[in-house]
Amino acid sequence: MRFGLPCEVRSDEYRVALSPAVVDALVREGHTVYVERGAGRQAGFPDRLYEQVGARILYSAQEVWGRSEVVVKVARPTDREQSYFRPGLVLMSFLHLAVASPDLYDALVNHSMTAIAYETVRTPQGEYPILMPNNEIAGRVAPIIAGQLMESPGGGLGMLLSGIPGIAPAVVVILGAGILGRNAARAFHQLGAQVTVIDNRLDYLQRIDEFFSGQIVTMLATPFNIAKAVAFADILIGAWIDPGGRSPILVSREMVRSMRNRAVLIDFAIATGGCVETSRPTNLSNPFYVEEEVIHYCVPNVTSLVARTASYAHGNALLPYLLALGRDGLDKAIQHIPELKQGVNLWRGKLANTHVAEAMGKNVEIDL
Repeated sequence: MRFGLPCEVRSDEYRVALSPAVVDALVREGHTVYVERGAGRQAGFPDRLYEQVGARILYSAQEVWGRSEVVVKVARPTDREQSYFRPGLVLMSFLHLAVASPDLYDALVNHSMTAIAYETVRTPQGEYPILMPNNEIAGRVAPIIAGQLMESPGGGLGMLLSGIPGIAPAVVVILGAGILGRNAARAFHQLGAQVTVIDNRLDYLQRIDEFFSGQIVTMLATPFNIAKAVAFADILIGAWIDPGGRSPILVSREMVRSMRNRAVLIDFAIATGGCVETSRPTNLSNPFYVEEEVIHYCVPNVTSLVARTASYAHGNALLPYLLALGRDGLDKAIQHIPELKQGVNLWRGKLANTHVAEAMGKNVEIDL
C-alpha cells in the first residue's frame, strides 16, 4: 500500500503523524511511504532519517497527496489541503467533525473520501487507543503550563503549586476522571498540590481513590458539586472530552466569575468545543487570555509543546492499524478490527459513524 506523510501546515503544529521508526516498520512489510520534504523537521526528525529507512522524499504536498492511497496526518486538513482531495483517497487524521467548519465535511463528501478520525477509534471495551497517548501527554504537561501561568511576572497568582511548610498548596480541580484527568491528577499530586477530581462515573472515581490511596478528593459531577469546587479552585482543568461529539458545558460563566482573580483555567476539552462557557480556542503563539479576571488557556493541539514525544507516541499507537490496512486492505481491515470500523467517520463520502452523525444533527447514511 502507498502511504503519504505530508507536512502539517496549521499554525503552531509541530507534530508529525509518523516517526522514522514507524515508517521503517511499514517499509519492512513491503509498503511504500511518501514523505514530504521537511515533514518531520519540527518534531526533530530530519529527512535523512526517513530516507535511511526507505521512505521516498517528495518535494510538494500535492505530490504526496496525489501518489498516496492513504494520507496520514495529525491536524485536520486546511482549506488549501482540501484542494488535494480526490475520490477513493483515505484520510487518517484528528477530524472532530462535530465542531469543525462545515466546509471540511462538505469537501470530504463531495470528493467521496473515506475519512478515519483518530478520536473515534474505539475498542469494544470503550478505550480510545490512538487518542490515549495524546491525553496522557496533555495530562502530564498540565502542571508545567499551570505553574507558568501562576507566576507573578505574567500576572498570575504568584503561587507555588506545592506550597511550603506553613503555607497551603494550590487547589487543583479536575473535571473528568478519564485518561487525561487521571494523568493530570497524578502529575499535580506528585508536585504536592491539593487535588480534587470530579466525574459522573463512580467506577472511575473509585479507581482514582484506590490508585492514590484516598489522598485525592473525588466528587460526583452534579451542578452543585461542580459550582462548589470551582469557587475554591486556584487551577481548574477541563478534561471532560467527548470523542466524536461536542463536550458539554459543565462550568458556566457565573461559576467562572466565582473564582478568585487570576486563577488559572486550562480547558483541554477545547478540541471538542470546550467544557467551560468562557472558553475559546487559542494557539501556542498566543496561548492564554483573561476573561472574568480568570486566566484561560485553551490550546487544542497542546501536545505540540512536546512534539517529538507526541509524534513518537502517536505513531506507535497508529502503527498496528496501518499494518492491518496494508496487509488486508481497507474493506477487510475494518471488518476484522472493530475499533478501526468505529474510526470510520465517512465511507466513500457517506456518513458512517452514529455518534458523529448525532453530534452533527445528521443521519447515518451507510452501515458498515
